[in-house]
Amino acid sequence: MEKCKVARYCGGCQYQGLDYQKQLAEKQKNEEKLFSSFGKVLPIIGMNDPYHYRNKVQVSFGYDEEHRVICGNYVNSTHFIVPIEDCQICDETANSIISSLKRLIIRYRISVFDEKSMKGCIRHALVRCSNDGQYMLVLVTGSFNIKDGDLLVKDLLKYNPQLTTVVQNINNRHTSMILGDKSKLLYGRGYIVDELCDLKFRISAASFYQVNKRQTSVLYKEAIEKATLNKRDVVIDAYCGTGTIGMIAAKYVKKVIGVELNSYAVKDAEINKKENGINNIEFYCDDATRFMMKMAKNHLPVDVVIMDPPRSGADQKFIEAVFALKPRLVIYISCNPLTLKTNLDQFKRNYHIDSIQPVDMFPFTSHVETVVLMSRDGK
Repeated sequence: MEKCKVARYCGGCQYQGLDYQKQLAEKQKNEEKLFSSFGKVLPIIGMNDPYHYRNKVQVSFGYDEEHRVICGNYVNSTHFIVPIEDCQICDETANSIISSLKRLIIRYRISVFDEKSMKGCIRHALVRCSNDGQYMLVLVTGSFNIKDGDLLVKDLLKYNPQLTTVVQNINNRHTSMILGDKSKLLYGRGYIVDELCDLKFRISAASFYQVNKRQTSVLYKEAIEKATLNKRDVVIDAYCGTGTIGMIAAKYVKKVIGVELNSYAVKDAEINKKENGINNIEFYCDDATRFMMKMAKNHLPVDVVIMDPPRSGADQKFIEAVFALKPRLVIYISCNPLTLKTNLDQFKRNYHIDSIQPVDMFPFTSHVETVVLMSRDGK
């Protein structure tokens, strides 16, 4: 495939133009440089087809110098939008939905949001899709009303029959966050359902869900298989999101406790639990550190902690909470090797690092996911 024409300006794909096998070799080298002092780094697991893998696509809208509507990604650390017509790592249908949205905004002369004046309507667009062809479009607006909104939605559905739901999210604050706090349903159910490892998961606009629909099952299977879980185990799924990995692990263990601070994600997790008929998992909307400290003080047994923290990693208080619980295993799923290295330096006080498995979730970018299995070092 031809190299992306805007790669040098966009900055989203740091490895554009580099042969995929060379990308994997580069990521393997970086992982070994960071983690070889902790143990052997296993060979990175790549993709058979590294294109159009993102099931979540988001773009920002603005005007160019001639006041023409553009949409695309912000250049890193700026508010300058690079127009993008057909992203090579995003789902192809999602790309076409974004393109038709732009055309319709121009047709109906709907204003786009201006960050300087804090005026205008269409600010961002977010498309999420499932592996069986359900698509959700989220229109993030700076105003509560969309001019000719009914016509816009009608035509979006006409040109994009794959759309199963359309949601408007209102964000009129001066913030770099994509989504605001208020949403209203314009069409459909307000969510899509994805299938992962033989389970079904409801995904709403604000829910965290892994963006690579093909590699997520690989990532989670690696994590669970390496842990050798058993029917006596009580597991905490910290930062559990919509409950994906916890519910996948549930059939192997006695009980799973999912903890997540995002109330929207917990709501989805509860629904996912019922939809899949899983009875040995409980979800709590709470700070994971605080929750685990309470469990430790009450001497409640935990055998395994699964943690999938944000890019900033886990802080010292969270790690101390894990130490207080004294699980026999910790499964750390990381999206940021640098913060993972810092955390492993902290964990090695009490845990032995058994395996380090890189998984390429983000081809053409410098990002890599890493699954680390840790066990108590005879303590």
